[in-house]
Amino acid sequence: MTAATSDAAPATKGGLRVGVQKFGTFLSGMVMPNIPAFIAWGLITALFIETGWIALIAGGAEHLPDWVGLIGGFGQSIVDGELTDNPGLVSPMITYMLPLLIAYQGGKMVYDTRGGVVGVIATMGVVAGAGIPMFIGAMIMGPLAAYLMKQLDKLWDGKVRAGFEMLVNNFSAGIFGMIMALVGFFAIAPVVKGLTTVLGNGVEWLVAHQLLPVVSILVEPAKVLFLNNAINHGVFTPIGTDQAEQTGRSILFLIESNPGPGLGILLAFAIFGIGMARASAPGAVVIHFFGGIHEIYFPYVLAKPVLIVAAIAGGATGVLTNMLFGTGLVAPASPGSIISIMVMAAPGTHLGILLSVLLAAAVSFAVSAVFLLASRKRDLAAGDAGDLSAAIAKTEANKGKSSAALSSLGAGRTGDTATALRTREIHKVVFACDAGMGSSAMGASVLRNKFKKAGLGDISVTNVAVANLDTTPDLVVTHEDLTDRAKLKTPDAIHVSVKDFMSSPRYDEVVELVREQRADEDATATAEPVGASAPAAAGTTATAGETDAAEQADGGERILTLQQIRAHGSATNQDEAIQEAADILIERGAVTPAYAKAMREREASISTYMGNFLAIPHGTNEAKGEILSSALSFVRYDEPIDWEGDQVRFVVGVAGKEGGHLDILQKIAILFSDESKVQTLLDATDEQALYELLGSVNE
Repeated sequence: MTAATSDAAPATKGGLRVGVQKFGTFLSGMVMPNIPAFIAWGLITALFIETGWIALIAGGAEHLPDWVGLIGGFGQSIVDGELTDNPGLVSPMITYMLPLLIAYQGGKMVYDTRGGVVGVIATMGVVAGAGIPMFIGAMIMGPLAAYLMKQLDKLWDGKVRAGFEMLVNNFSAGIFGMIMALVGFFAIAPVVKGLTTVLGNGVEWLVAHQLLPVVSILVEPAKVLFLNNAINHGVFTPIGTDQAEQTGRSILFLIESNPGPGLGILLAFAIFGIGMARASAPGAVVIHFFGGIHEIYFPYVLAKPVLIVAAIAGGATGVLTNMLFGTGLVAPASPGSIISIMVMAAPGTHLGILLSVLLAAAVSFAVSAVFLLASRKRDLAAGDAGDLSAAIAKTEANKGKSSAALSSLGAGRTGDTATALRTREIHKVVFACDAGMGSSAMGASVLRNKFKKAGLGDISVTNVAVANLDTTPDLVVTHEDLTDRAKLKTPDAIHVSVKDFMSSPRYDEVVELVREQRADEDATATAEPVGASAPAAAGTTATAGETDAAEQADGGERILTLQQIRAHGSATNQDEAIQEAADILIERGAVTPAYAKAMREREASISTYMGNFLAIPHGTNEAKGEILSSALSFVRYDEPIDWEGDQVRFVVGVAGKEGGHLDILQKIAILFSDESKVQTLLDATDEQALYELLGSVNE
């Protein structure tokens, strides 16, 4: 009984689509972290402007108390005995706060905090020079100034006399920031202001000629291919925010975020679909409509591409309805949940917006139903045969990474694995990697921890080299490149393929399916596996004992010490990073110099990227003779290392002798499976701070 399922491969490099996607992702990275600021500004605008909620409730701006006008910016205050217009909060927030936040985020993405600060200085010149909200200017100047500052710093890196570093760093950033602010004021601001005007006029022309719904022909396919960020955050958000400041609302915020088109498609699948697509659609409806995660419906469109017509028809219907009713939002709605859309709706527009969502859903439902019914007989004859699973993989490839939302489609992704798990009891799970030393140990630790949290602690989860697999496992987890080899060794086991051992969504699916399997058993049948867990527990204890023995054999030395940690690695590519990790192990006396070559050979066969910015290079199974004692090296990099297409900030070099490294490696796996803890490691200031954060894994 062999079944396999695999993580989606990342999007291939190159090509116009990938280029636009990366550009859109970068724009999104500048805007999305600042969405709370947009929401705060939107709420203040909705409440306190002359046509806002408070004025509407009070019966007009003339009935408002003075403090409302002061906040909204249409009131006056007495300064030095004279009556003076008060700017309030609305205008300064959109003119200064929002663009500068975007600039800081963009600069920080390019050159950390230093880049963020210089980006803000440069953007202030654009903001002051244009006199209008400069979102596009911020998206240009923030990253540009940071990039140029980074290049300048390289010119004198390592050439500054000791003791003068702070002086040079501060004055170089200050002087360069001043220059860029002047460039922004005199050169960039007029250009960006003109560009903003052209784009705004283009939108107004589309609205005036009733052509704005045509934009859906571009937006809806772009959403499915994850290309919409360039349009949404590069055009809709900056122009829409400017419109919202002037009129209190913007229809542009509703073009991409309207959940109606996706809702209609999912409802059609729930009624007229077949197989796993039909079974998973109702759950997807809740995530899409209330959670606002639109990517949940993309695989359904990719599984039957003709449904893009339904998405376009629904999207155009929603835009047209909003045009007819003059509706709009006061700020971007992110995520595109019906809840956030209703909260951000301009006063008096809720009914029109709700109608636009319902009509968009109705149209996309009707078109989808026609296509699904037309192909239903053919689909039933062919069977769904994992079409949705393949579409999910394609969706993740378009996105460029795994999706937690898509993993909720559950059985649709595991395909034959789901059937196999329901017909076979799972008691022994084995992770297999090329050497059985690092990757599999960390993956086993993550899955073991998930089983325990699910109340399935009786399941044995171990790791071995793929060459040492036997026929005893019920389920074997391998890297997707090793699955075929594993099947030859254990043909009767259930096989699950993953792209990385650290954060694969396959784990949650397997745990859930096993939990459902256990729930279907009676009390007696449930008790038997628990009783049978004693050998597994003993095996676990033995492993721990082996670890202790190995540590004693190493003279009681800790496997990871402060001297084996680097907070600022010097490598700039994958090969250098492997060598840097090996050099630390060599200096420790844990391995021979030949071990570095074995680490490269291991990497050439299977990547040791684990997910969550972590790679754990280690030697091949044949190179265990080069290991003198168990040890780890830990290197963090200020800039991501390209690890065969994945971004790595942490490299843990592994040398394991007689299992002595496994205990600490498993603890590192648990640590890196928590994204908040990964961020804490990224924020650590030096080696001592990293060592203190890693101290618990050494205990």
